[in-house]
Amino acid sequence: MFAILFPGQGSQFRGMGADVFGHYPGITRFACDLLGYDLPARCRDNQDDVLSRTECTQPALFTVNALHAFERERREGRPADYYLGHSLGEYNALLAAGVFDFETGLRIVQKRGELMAAASGGGMTAVMNTPADRLLEVLGADGVEGVETAAHNTDTQVVIAGADGALRAAHASLRARGIRFAPLRVGAAFHSRAMESARTEFEVFLRQFTFAEPAVTVISNASARPYEGSMIPEMLCRQIVEPVRWAESVRYLLDRDASLEYEEIGGTSLVRMVKSIEKSSPRGTLTKSGV
Repeated sequence: MFAILFPGQGSQFRGMGADVFGHYPGITRFACDLLGYDLPARCRDNQDDVLSRTECTQPALFTVNALHAFERERREGRPADYYLGHSLGEYNALLAAGVFDFETGLRIVQKRGELMAAASGGGMTAVMNTPADRLLEVLGADGVEGVETAAHNTDTQVVIAGADGALRAAHASLRARGIRFAPLRVGAAFHSRAMESARTEFEVFLRQFTFAEPAVTVISNASARPYEGSMIPEMLCRQIVEPVRWAESVRYLLDRDASLEYEEIGGTSLVRMVKSIEKSSPRGTLTKSGV
């Protein structure tokens, strides 16, 4: 079996899309018109670090990921048996599976970015070499409150989210215990209860759209199981406030084919995660197939 992976927020960088914008001038102009700004210029210049602003990051990354996927199709790359996307990347997975078209996906992602940006405050931190249960136990013992698990990336990397004060307390606890951590470049506590107001508004927004059944299996971040057409709006809303179950999603595929091959669109961060998951998996070996 073969899986294609799509990266999410945090994988953006100045100059992204330069290799594909020119190949798809019509789609690029359409995206600029819909968003109301010159997307290639923003990606090229990143003036005032605009790509770090959630309301810009998400539609920009969705568009660049989509163009890379279109380019791969144009080259007649190997068809996927599964699509997986990390957080924002899940929308590219659903686009690739035919759940919605590019315009619908961009409109949805634009709204998602706006709502999540409006629920600003707090942040996220990656914690290394400490399982989630043990991490929460440690923080609780040190009196740290208001911190939630936001992503289970690998067995050796968990992401926590919370208000600024809660994260400062968590950092002090981790530092005192010699636990490695790295604050992430995000402006809010994504994938946590802090996003509840965004989830509520997003649920209402999604009611205007109709979604098709995935033509190729897409694994949901929220459930770590395949999407079903009737559940798409619910799962997209849950994804905003629940942890990204990435490690479990990968293991779901490993359980079905220990020799699964995979490819990441536009990056290598997910490839590194999958390799880490594979090392701790008792089942076979994942093999990388050209990035």
